[in-house]
Amino acid sequence: MIGAITGDIVGSIYEHHNIKTKEFPLFGEGCHFTDDTVCTFAVADCLLDGGDFADYLRLYARRYPDRGYGAMFQRWAGTPNMGPYNSWGNGAAMRVSAVPYFVGSEAELFELAERQAAVTHNHPDAITGAQAVALTTMMAKSGIGVNGIRQEITKRFGYDLSRSVDDIRPNHIFDVSCAGTAPTAIICALAATDYEDAVRNAISLGGDSDTLACIAGGIAEAIFGVPEKIAATARGYLNDELNAVVKRFLIHIGS
Repeated sequence: MIGAITGDIVGSIYEHHNIKTKEFPLFGEGCHFTDDTVCTFAVADCLLDGGDFADYLRLYARRYPDRGYGAMFQRWAGTPNMGPYNSWGNGAAMRVSAVPYFVGSEAELFELAERQAAVTHNHPDAITGAQAVALTTMMAKSGIGVNGIRQEITKRFGYDLSRSVDDIRPNHIFDVSCAGTAPTAIICALAATDYEDAVRNAISLGGDSDTLACIAGGIAEAIFGVPEKIAATARGYLNDELNAVVKRFLIHIGS
């Protein structure tokens, strides 16, 4: 989870000021956590408590307003009886990073990834993206190599993971769709040499930088781990309440 949060924080200042290079300060001036981190925490806290995803997402959105939420999500969060709104956006995949740490089987993974997505993002593309990111993370956590992961995700979800980051970068534009974001973020993680490189890959594409880096960072954490210095810096951007959730999560996973 800290890998996803770190990616969001690092990418936060580049979402509307895109760069097309991997050369930048990892924690640049003005970095902050966005809605990606808030929703990631909502899902993780919900899983730790055994709660209801909709209740926790609404609770966290109220606690942390003005973090860059999409218009429809903001309307949903403020409307207690509103159901899912058929969103195909990348929010379903950007908040899923904790799910693989709470399941014991692929069937459980798919069910939980869908359930956290479908309270808002119940479009098939959004559910598929959340499941693909969750399965990529689960496979990486299990020690499966990147080539094996690439082949399996391509086969299962039909994503084209053959492109390189350098191939994608020149023509990549702002894309909030799950169908566009999930495979691109997976590529950034699988092509990386270490955790930091995965985050730099994602941000260097431009576009929805914080969300790409959030998703890639969550996957890269499962592949490489997050260096302690980077994790500690990221946690410095969080308040005591959020850091308490991180601590509970680390206890849950035995770290």
